[in-house]
Amino acid sequence: MVLISQCLGALYGLLAVIFGAFGAHALKKRFSEAQLQSFETGVKYQMYHAIVLLMLGFNLNLETSLERYMVYCFALGTFLFCFSIYGLTLSASKGKKLGFLGPITPLGGLLLVAGWGMLLYSFIRNLV
Repeated sequence: MVLISQCLGALYGLLAVIFGAFGAHALKKRFSEAQLQSFETGVKYQMYHAIVLLMLGFNLNLETSLERYMVYCFALGTFLFCFSIYGLTLSASKGKKLGFLGPITPLGGLLLVAGWGMLLYSFIRNLV
């Protein structure tokens, strides 16, 4: 499980850099300002959570169910949140918005919130 967290963190970080460069250069001419901001939000959140996954993989044994669920929430939440934003903005720029992706973004966001909540809970639990 530790290796999965580390590999996903590295993969998400790698893709965030590639997508960020792609957005800054290739998509700048095709996207509206609002679309570019949405795309950049996806890239930022992806990078933030790539770092979180790496930190969890390096600092926790990921042996408890809480720790494993935390990684699942961050990994799946990042995928759903960020990649649905990418899909929405890319499809909208071509005039064919993939509306089914709209509800996926907040679901990914809820998973990210759950992951952060579990992380907070694990810290508070260790205080007592």
